[in-house]
Amino acid sequence: MNLKDSKTHLTLLLIKNPLIILLLLILISSCKSEDSSTDKKNKKPIPEVKAFGFRLNDFEVVRDTVEQGDTFGEIFLRNGFDYSTIYEIDKISRKKFNFRKIQINKPYTFLFSKDSISSPVAFIYQPSIIDYVVVNLKDSIWVEKNQKEVELRSFEAHGIITSSLSETLDQKKLNPLLAYDLSSIYAWSIDFFRLQKGDKFKILYTQKYVDDSVYVGLNRIHAAYFEHKNKPYYAIEFESDKERGITEFFDENGKNLRRAFLQSPVQFSRISSRYNLKRRISYYGRTKPHFGTDFAAPVGTPIRTTASGTVIASGYTRANGNYITVRHNGTYKTQYLHMKKRYVRKGQKVNQGDIIGTIGMTGYTSGPHVCYRFWKNGRQVDPFKQKLPEAKPISEKLKEAYMLKMQPIKEALDCIEFI
Repeated sequence: MNLKDSKTHLTLLLIKNPLIILLLLILISSCKSEDSSTDKKNKKPIPEVKAFGFRLNDFEVVRDTVEQGDTFGEIFLRNGFDYSTIYEIDKISRKKFNFRKIQINKPYTFLFSKDSISSPVAFIYQPSIIDYVVVNLKDSIWVEKNQKEVELRSFEAHGIITSSLSETLDQKKLNPLLAYDLSSIYAWSIDFFRLQKGDKFKILYTQKYVDDSVYVGLNRIHAAYFEHKNKPYYAIEFESDKERGITEFFDENGKNLRRAFLQSPVQFSRISSRYNLKRRISYYGRTKPHFGTDFAAPVGTPIRTTASGTVIASGYTRANGNYITVRHNGTYKTQYLHMKKRYVRKGQKVNQGDIIGTIGMTGYTSGPHVCYRFWKNGRQVDPFKQKLPEAKPISEKLKEAYMLKMQPIKEALDCIEFI
């Protein structure tokens, strides 16, 4: 049988047996269905992307950064906006954010609809990693400032000081701002100008992240252990006044670390000259009592008041230069000399730690420093030899709650081993 006869035979067979045709159709349909099902199984779902309060999958997204010479108007012109619309946006947004001050290398995003018109929906500008400004462009124009959700992650660290706290942190690749946190926590109990080789610390702290893994910066230290001159100092964070949102640090016995006076008016400086009634002063070329303690630091370094009180003098004299005097109570008074700038005026109330001026070289001085003077009962004394009043201890009402919170935190600090 030749090929032509075979085809003729097959055609007659199909005509006479419609059941065969039906079976063939079912088979073909089944194959197509299986192929379609396989395609659906192999097709990966598009992940949902959310940012700035929008579901980005629903829009055409245009991302860019501000370049040299860019202005708010030029950015909008490049993206199809006319002058009247740009003027209207600038006018409305000025109350919330001044887009005339956009900065180079800061990212921005346009959202457009996915339809054939591709109409603008929103403009987002990011002045920082956390902050962003949204300009709504759909229907009506309005502006709002917002922040990305910040995630706090907990960490622990430790170190043994070999030369300085800053160098130890640097060797361990830890955030240098931890040094400022530690110096603030122990500002009343440890003289950070006199740390010794072998002093140790352990800390529990949190850091800030956005977008799952983008590091933003240090949040703060929540608990610490510092061993100075073989003496241990615990510091546990606790909210002592919920109504006013006051958080302080207490030791393992519930004793407040805060004292009436800070150890120093300047963070991380050095003492260049101490209180000395028989000091020979090179500037005068003779022996002259030095009633203050000199803290040397670069010009412009902030000076803080060591205790709360009232400014009773803020002025200038030939010898003192720019100076400020603060009365703390009927017993104590402090003075700060040779300042470059004064930030407070006579009669002003100040709180402990407030910045009252900056380091300078005004008056009789041979280098940048602040001369810190201390009065007790009307007589100038050495502040480092005084038994100064302590802050109020934790209230009995809160002590039980504090001890319950403190115990597991202290155990966590004790479990950190010095390696």
